[in-house]
Amino acid sequence: MSNDLSLAGRVAIVTGGGAGLGRAEALALAGAGASVVVNDIADSDAVADTLAEIRALGAKAEFVAGSIAERATADALIRTAEESFGSVDIVVNNAGITRDRMLFNMSDEDFDAVVAVHLRGHFLLSRNAAAYWRGKSKQTGAPVYGRLVNTSSEAGLLGPEGQANYGAAKAGITALTLSAARALSRYGVRANAIAPRARTAMTEAVFSPAPEGGVDPLSPDHVARLVAYLASPAADAVNGQLFVVYGGMVALMAAPVVERRFDAADGQWSGRDLADMLGGYFADRPAERTFSASALIDLG
Repeated sequence: MSNDLSLAGRVAIVTGGGAGLGRAEALALAGAGASVVVNDIADSDAVADTLAEIRALGAKAEFVAGSIAERATADALIRTAEESFGSVDIVVNNAGITRDRMLFNMSDEDFDAVVAVHLRGHFLLSRNAAAYWRGKSKQTGAPVYGRLVNTSSEAGLLGPEGQANYGAAKAGITALTLSAARALSRYGVRANAIAPRARTAMTEAVFSPAPEGGVDPLSPDHVARLVAYLASPAADAVNGQLFVVYGGMVALMAAPVVERRFDAADGQWSGRDLADMLGGYFADRPAERTFSASALIDLG
């Protein structure tokens, strides 16, 4: 097992890196030695501050503006990393938005915008990086160094009632990550997902204010340390996993398991048999036990 946490000589791309969680991740990667290509929707004072802080750590930084929901932005990120720093080694998909509404009030635009930035955005850059890594591996005839860290959410496990768009997109990101891990491991790539709890502009209405003294358990810095680890050589054995992370806690989520199996007595179901077996089972099952991981992730 390697304990090498250094990212010296590596090149990372971080979407939504101008502020919040993405900024913390970009700084953590830079602090470990990586050159960083930062993406955000547009240039801003916050982006300028992030780039300045990366460079103050002695790392190199470039910026690519644009929505990650657009193919042109994903293309520009790969191209900038190659042209500016010579390679693409690490991709951290972080950019996201929310448009919270109850399902019956959600517009087409509310749904499409969230899915576009989260799920399509993850797909576009992950696909571009996957093609880059596969091509590089085939060219050299050897595995490459590739790390893909995607940002899912507990919403993708719980299905929050006011976030059908966000929850669906985040569940899709988990599945996308698992597919990437299986498809790319032969080329040396490791793909994992995180479900972070962090106090950012996007979550300021959800969490209480930061404590005035002591350690803030919802600081993005806690999440960023896990991301930097997953991007490092030390995480070579970690692939196709989902982690809930906040504060000093990292929880490895298990794959879905079969709760109960029902078998027809003669190999085929009748409506009455289904009503008796399934209906009977659910009649005795607590109503609040919907299909979700809520019992698993009530971690305090």
